[in-house]
Amino acid sequence: MPHDPDHFTRGSTGSLLVAPQRITRRCFLGATTAGVAGILLSGTQRLDAKDVAAPPGSTATGHFWYRPQPAGPYIDSQRDNRAFGFGDETIFVSEDNGRTWPRRLTFPDATNITFSAILKNGNIIFATRSKLYLSADNLKTCHPITVKDTDGTGYIPHEPKSPEQSGWYFHPLDGVHTWDTKGGEMLVWGNYCNVLGGASPVNIYYSTDYGRTVKIAYAFGQNPHYRDNGSAGGGSTGTLLGDADNPVICRHVHCVAYNPNEDAFYACTGDRDRPEGRECHWLRGVYDAAEDRWDWKVLVSDSSNSRFKSGGMNFVDGQLYWIADANGPKPHDRGIFRCDPADLAKPEAHTMLFNPEYESANMIIQDGVILASHYAPASPYATGFIISLDMGRTWAQYDLKEFGRRSPVRFHKRNSDGWFRIDLRSGWIKRAEVMFIKPKTSSQVDTVSSIG
Repeated sequence: MPHDPDHFTRGSTGSLLVAPQRITRRCFLGATTAGVAGILLSGTQRLDAKDVAAPPGSTATGHFWYRPQPAGPYIDSQRDNRAFGFGDETIFVSEDNGRTWPRRLTFPDATNITFSAILKNGNIIFATRSKLYLSADNLKTCHPITVKDTDGTGYIPHEPKSPEQSGWYFHPLDGVHTWDTKGGEMLVWGNYCNVLGGASPVNIYYSTDYGRTVKIAYAFGQNPHYRDNGSAGGGSTGTLLGDADNPVICRHVHCVAYNPNEDAFYACTGDRDRPEGRECHWLRGVYDAAEDRWDWKVLVSDSSNSRFKSGGMNFVDGQLYWIADANGPKPHDRGIFRCDPADLAKPEAHTMLFNPEYESANMIIQDGVILASHYAPASPYATGFIISLDMGRTWAQYDLKEFGRRSPVRFHKRNSDGWFRIDLRSGWIKRAEVMFIKPKTSSQVDTVSSIG
């Protein structure tokens, strides 16, 4: 994949603000119905989705409305009615779901923002490459945060061989990072790195005080295949990065999720099988608030061509859901799966809800809706989405070709207007655009009369 620093594509004016996109009204539907036991009927039909009454500026498919983000700041995150965006050396906050941006602050490094989250108390935390910042006053000011290591000392990023390749220390692949735990809201996420932006150590981070203090919950070991050699993704020469005392190595974190029934966090990583060990792991971490201490255990380590190379973890009613990112020689162990968390290491106890046939690591579940996506380089879909409006009983797939070849990642929960926010990346992970999806209700769904 050719490397270009994760900047906006500049228009003729040099502006980093997002220009309006022209979206046509054509999309394609492939629908497959699941039986009550999760067995899929064979055959897929591609149909033209009917136009129905759509919110202004949006296009309809049979199961959801969608729209590109409006002109203005790049909308990086959202929560309820608030959104955080950035543009020409400026960061912005909207309080009406991106319609207006009355709060703004000059921030010269805005183009290099790789992560942001809006906390319950209104604080905004965001990151640029290897630096983390917090605004606790609606963007009147912001200040840098020094992360604390597991021993309580300051965690200082390494000195990069190339300043322009300093590492994606805080960049996530998933979009949900705040969790209502028994001890209150926690911010927990892991970094998807060692692809673009320079080599980086792999960590899971957390905060229990609305971003004022950020600490390392878990530090992965030193992977000899992702040393800092000055390149976009690291290599086999250069500076080793990570915890020298931890034998568990990976390339990056795919997803972190919280199970309220266990009061425990789960994390899964990628990507490959190495002579030094596998990079695909599932971990379970329990946080002791009284001691400010984590207890992590590796539950599964498996090959890159297994359902455990995955992402999109969600916990609903005590059940674990995820989507497989398996790749390698056929047969591929792919699909959307569900199981009791205690049965994670027992594939025979898993229920496959749907098999989109192609690899993916992004999925969100909210209000009974399951929304997932295809990776464009590994799928015939240009911009592919997978959706179920009934928790996996029926499914549909759509190819929104008008966006070009894009990989949807970083799914954010629905805002107060009902829209999911989604990054569109070119290739695997290079930043491109933002789009929004609003699922229909059961009474609004177009009926497909025959399958296969």
